Amino acid sequence: METIEIEEVRGELHEMIDLVRDEKVLNAVYVLLKREVDFWFAISASERQAIEQGLAQLDRGEFIPHENVKNSYQKWL
Repeated sequence: METIEIEEVRGELHEMIDLVRDEKVLNAVYVLLKREVDFWFAISASERQAIEQGLAQLDRGEFIPHENVKNSYQKWL
């Protein structure tokens, strides 16, 4: 591609991205352009919300320690 063509492509990409309203499409483009998968942007908004809710529960001390759970299910392990 020539320099002029590349600049045209960049301009068109900017315009297209500005028009996108679908979060999944924007996240997919972001991951593609970033060239590495950051799981946070690869998951849905509801999945991110569930993770944030779980972290808030941990912060409030609302959890069962792993050792307790393991002991409860020892007979099946």
